[in-house]
Amino acid sequence: MSDSDIVYWNRESGSLETERVYGEFWLKFIYNNPLGKVGLWAIVKRAWFSHWYGKKMNASQSADKIIPFIKKYGLKTDDFLDSVDSFDSFNEFFYRKLKSSARPINSSVKRIVFPADGRHLVIPNLNKTDLIYAKGQQFQLNELLGDTNLAKRFKEGSMLISRLCPVDYHRFHFPCEGYVKSTHLIDGALSSVSPFALRKNLSIFWENKRYLTVLENRKFGTCLQLMIGATCVGSVHWTSKVGQHYQKGDEQGYFSFGGSCVITLFPPNSINFDDDILKNSHEGIETYAKVGESMGQIA
Repeated sequence: MSDSDIVYWNRESGSLETERVYGEFWLKFIYNNPLGKVGLWAIVKRAWFSHWYGKKMNASQSADKIIPFIKKYGLKTDDFLDSVDSFDSFNEFFYRKLKSSARPINSSVKRIVFPADGRHLVIPNLNKTDLIYAKGQQFQLNELLGDTNLAKRFKEGSMLISRLCPVDYHRFHFPCEGYVKSTHLIDGALSSVSPFALRKNLSIFWENKRYLTVLENRKFGTCLQLMIGATCVGSVHWTSKVGQHYQKGDEQGYFSFGGSCVITLFPPNSINFDDDILKNSHEGIETYAKVGESMGQIA
């Protein structure tokens, strides 16, 4: 990937595509220009900025942005569960629900599915990685999880990083069946999770505000999911509950306005990722795929 373009593999079209980045000019300015870096530290990383922008997206006047946004990014309104004119704000549109037919869930009992629409990278073994967005940066699992004992259990586990853009469907789902043992907040900043930012500093993943969910699966044990907050994403909303059992593909919750990220961790030797995402990830290329599609199978 060059600094000027974000290229990913689209599983549906079977081709490389260049991402149309929401707010691309400002992101490039902030992360590639010395003056922009001043603004990053003074304003953009501050929680108040994200809360302020979130309020703007909740205001009734923000609904005027919906139709231009749909047209600019070519969203399929036939997939929406509710009509476009039913949204009272841009945020309501942003975390819209989709028809179940728009995101069918792979029904194979051995298959694990993507938890969110987005651009995905996998790390088959967390103890053997030198890639992702910035070469030479080490992934700090202790800091990410905020739990040394949990980090030891997953130090040779597998990881899926699912990066959501503002143009994506912003509800996240369970990748497998399981019992929700716990969910808790690990507080932090609200930096951008765009590749422009991650190339500069991979530690954004463990410095940002994030929610950790522990899911117990009957086949392979514990699965962890982290919902990573980002610039203009002040909150995560839960539609699932701790102490309940859910099926693969059931909705877990949704993000408010902004790009964000879902990180999913599996125990060592528990999952075999699909060939396309393995190949692309090895080359440092994200794979675009949707909720419910296979990401791999239980080993």
